[in-house]
Amino acid sequence: MVIEVIERQTRKWQMVVDVDKCTGCQACVIACQVENNVALNSDEIFRQRRATEWIRIERYWEGEFPNVKARFLPVLCQQCGNAPCEPVCPVFATYHNDQGLNVQVYNRCVGTRYCQNNCPYHVRFFNFWEPVWPESLRNHLNPDVTVRSRGVMEKCTFCVQRIRRGELDADREGRQLKDGDIQPACAQACPTDALVFGDISDSNSRVSGFAENKRKFHLREELGTDTNVIYLAKVDAEAKDRSHA
Repeated sequence: MVIEVIERQTRKWQMVVDVDKCTGCQACVIACQVENNVALNSDEIFRQRRATEWIRIERYWEGEFPNVKARFLPVLCQQCGNAPCEPVCPVFATYHNDQGLNVQVYNRCVGTRYCQNNCPYHVRFFNFWEPVWPESLRNHLNPDVTVRSRGVMEKCTFCVQRIRRGELDADREGRQLKDGDIQPACAQACPTDALVFGDISDSNSRVSGFAENKRKFHLREELGTDTNVIYLAKVDAEAKDRSHA
């Protein structure tokens, strides 16, 4: 019997966030909530400061009145290569895989919240209640995503269900994945193309094109977390005007 060994391409998924393009429309937040069966946030939950948002938009004000501008910064799990959340988990419910993803194993989690306490980006969430949806919305839940129960930690996964489905489809069709074949819900929903997702190991991918961008930075770089989310700083308006002069 001959066993055919298929060599799989090594991938490393990254996200690029162009702060200059973000308008704060929250389309990514809504798309993420729907795609990943994130529990609804009521007024009471917000008042208790226990809202769950796998991606959130931080708003900042720039300048002095009357020349004030609002700036927006999407914040999601940074998928750290050197993640502070991983070594503190006593049951190995979170770990870093070979594709650059910080994986969360829900049925292994015992809810110690150590990972949440150790995350410097505040992007991990604890389920204090069993998730409940109105009857009219229950048939809208995504069957590809587990509904997390009470007592479990959760966070952004780069829509790992879409990654796995895309890889399986490519294997079944006998082809290689192309750049753009896989898009997380947030990147797909962004109307200004502020979020770009792809394989950094693919030299032809869009994300690899930002590797040497002069505007590139990482959140809390001083912590040495080796994040897989790259940010592009806002474009200086005065510098832009001088370049066109």
